[in-house]
Amino acid sequence: MKQLRLLTLALAAGMFLFGACKQKSEAPAEQNADNIYQFSVLDGTGNAVSLADYQGRVLLVVNTATECGFTPQYTELQTLYDRYHAQGFEVLDFPCNQFGEQAPGSYDDIHAFCTGTYNITFPQMAKLDVNGDSAAALFVWLKSKASFGGFDTTDRIGAYLDRMFRAQDSLYDQSADIKWNFTKFLIDRKGNVVRRFEPTAKTAEIEAAVRELL
Repeated sequence: MKQLRLLTLALAAGMFLFGACKQKSEAPAEQNADNIYQFSVLDGTGNAVSLADYQGRVLLVVNTATECGFTPQYTELQTLYDRYHAQGFEVLDFPCNQFGEQAPGSYDDIHAFCTGTYNITFPQMAKLDVNGDSAAALFVWLKSKASFGGFDTTDRIGAYLDRMFRAQDSLYDQSADIKWNFTKFLIDRKGNVVRRFEPTAKTAEIEAAVRELL
C-alpha cells in the first residue's frame, strides 16, 4: 500500500509533465543510428563517455529516480549486476527528473543516496531528459527502436498506472515516449536494442532475457 500511495501522489503531481513531455520531434539522424555505440553521454562529472567503451557487453539502460515508488528496484538492479557483470553485463543508470520531479538534487546528492542506501556499484551517469524537446539523443534512439510495451495490468500497480495514464490520454499507449521512472532497455553485444521493459516488469523476466544474451 505504501508503494501505491507514493505512486498516487507522484502521478497527481506529475501528470502535467506527462502532457508536456509526450510530444517529441525526433531527428532522423538520431533514429537511424546503427547501434548504441554511436552515442556519447555525460558522466557525473560532466565528462563525455562514448558508449563504444561498452562494445561487446550486454547493457541494461535505465532511467531512474530516487524518490519514486519504484526506487527499491535499485536493489534488484544491483543484484543483476553482481550476478552477471563478470559475464559481460552492465547496468547504465540515467537519473531523470521528468516524472513527478522525483530525482531532485545534484548528481552528487543522487549518487550519494544510491551508493549509501542501495550500495550501487554500476555506472551512474549525469541527469538527463528522456522525453520532449530536450530529450537526450540516446533516448530518442532507444524509443525509436522499442516502443511502449504496456504496463502489466495483471499487477495491481500496473493496472493502476494504466488507468491513471488512460484518464489523461486514452491513446497514451500508442506513443513511444517513456511513461515513468525505471523503464529499461536491453542491448545485445552488438549494440542493438533487444527488449524494452516497463517499470512493472518482473525482475525474473528481465533476468531471463539478460541470460539469453550472455
